Amino acid sequence: MAEVGFKLYLITDRRLFRDLPSFFVAVEEALKGGADALQLREKDLGVRDLLGLAYSLRKMTAAYGARFFVNDRVDVALAAGADGVHLGGTAMPPPAVRSVVGRRMLIGVSAHGIPQAVDAEKGGADFITLGPVFETPSKVRFGKPLGSDILRQASSRLSVPLFAIGGISGKRVEEVVRAGASGVALISAVLASKDIKTDTEELMRLLE
Repeated sequence: MAEVGFKLYLITDRRLFRDLPSFFVAVEEALKGGADALQLREKDLGVRDLLGLAYSLRKMTAAYGARFFVNDRVDVALAAGADGVHLGGTAMPPPAVRSVVGRRMLIGVSAHGIPQAVDAEKGGADFITLGPVFETPSKVRFGKPLGSDILRQASSRLSVPLFAIGGISGKRVEEVVRAGASGVALISAVLASKDIKTDTEELMRLLE
């Protein structure tokens, strides 16, 4: 299986914090703890505000040697010098994005079942997030949890890295890795933690 150079894929949600300074502190604590990839996902922001966040987070991730991705917005990813773009269900399809970014960027794709994951790989995705694997409030709209068996089946059919998402906590990391996940994608297990740096360090240890 190919490598993308990271295992802990942290996804942002600034709404968990009272203000932007608190959000930036939390992200930096995760980076200090070893988080090796960050996805900027703030769908409610206009392009100017999103770009401002992207510039700040690109600078921060570069300082810690972490990969940086922007959700859906290829233009913002290019402008900020991101390492890649992550595509959801309503974004440009991977082949169209590849025609724009060439091989200079990684392309991640969200999938909610094996057929979607297979199609994403065929379309040129460099890696895929699959979920929700476990129950989580943020993914209720995508249906019931897939479970680790579906993750295992998907892993056996893909040659690109597969990241488990949805209800991932430290207690679940070993299970999803055994099922074939290359890593985990998460939000609250890190950003809602009372000790972000320590909990991130523990997650990275479990992913080794």
